[in-house]
Amino acid sequence: MTFPVIGMVGGGQLARMTHEAGIPLGIRFRLLSDTPQDSAAQVVRDVVVGDYRDLDTLRDFARGCDVITFDHEHVPTEHLRVLEAEGIPVRPGPDALVHAQDKGVMRARLSEIGIPCPRHRIVADPADVTRFAGEGAAGEGAAREEGWPVVLKTVRGGYDGKGVWVVSSEAEAAEPFRAGVPVLAEEKVDYVRELAANVVRSPHGQAVAYPVVESIQVDGVCDTVIAPAPGLSPELSAHAQETALTIAKELGVTGHLAVELFETRDGRVLVNELAMRPHNSGHWTQDGAVTSQFANHLRAVLDLPLGDPRPRAPWTVMANVLGGDYPDMYQGYLHCMARDPRLKIHMYGKDVKPGRKVGHVNTYGDDLADVRERAAHAAAYLRGTITE
Repeated sequence: MTFPVIGMVGGGQLARMTHEAGIPLGIRFRLLSDTPQDSAAQVVRDVVVGDYRDLDTLRDFARGCDVITFDHEHVPTEHLRVLEAEGIPVRPGPDALVHAQDKGVMRARLSEIGIPCPRHRIVADPADVTRFAGEGAAGEGAAREEGWPVVLKTVRGGYDGKGVWVVSSEAEAAEPFRAGVPVLAEEKVDYVRELAANVVRSPHGQAVAYPVVESIQVDGVCDTVIAPAPGLSPELSAHAQETALTIAKELGVTGHLAVELFETRDGRVLVNELAMRPHNSGHWTQDGAVTSQFANHLRAVLDLPLGDPRPRAPWTVMANVLGGDYPDMYQGYLHCMARDPRLKIHMYGKDVKPGRKVGHVNTYGDDLADVRERAAHAAAYLRGTITE
């Protein structure tokens, strides 16, 4: 029996963990990586080193692959259309993926299909940002102080807080326009917390939804994910899952879709961002769900029956391990493993640099406070911010 070959564009940690999930399934992996040192390139046997922005490189890479998928959203949409026209399955396809690549396109489409989003529009210059602030202020007419602050985002290329500014005046709004790319203005939502709804959809329309999680951000970077989100009402949880499933269907998503959400103070959810690939908010599923996001993404892009997304334990907590001033994390394993034999450590093979995501830990159990403490301790110890 010949098992399929998946071509993964991008050599980061998402590709590394997706490859790991494919090993027991017998799936063969081919990787297009920027460098031989990239996280996934260290563990995948069949690696092509090249520029994903070059069409000929993509074509050569795709030969011999049964399907192409991604660990990032940056491949030019027009290149993916060429691959599809030449009969190469691309999942998610360019018509879906553009909604994760371009925030302006995403906002317009979600509004068209009735998905609640923050108030937004494309703005032309700092003066237009002031007008946008005024449109959201109390009353009619010119901008009022109540309309600030405003969130500005470059429509393409932003991630982990990059390409995002929170501005409180027209003068502060100048910076995002210096790159010469379109800028999206959004209201700054008064939210209780951030949530994420992760779903997976296959080409023939089967879909599964994971429990809605709470995502805790620090300096624009995901720090901790709690599954399921504590204290979330069953009604709002079901609504968030339904919203994510609707988006996946209406946008024609194949594979994993992460829908980042704001839970507002008046009991609603608003869509913040979309990611059409495995996502940081779903890393808990490696050890906390019957079928991980990575395994289900592979199943979906191959149009295999999807796996059970239900949790294995009442609570699972994922904590990101960020680089700090303590470069030798390997020595930290002894303490963390001895202290907590149930701890699951996932490292990405990256050089340790301050603030860089170099791994994550998963903990699970019946007591949320205990599970959170174990995850926080392990992540802090591996980073070197605590020594006991």
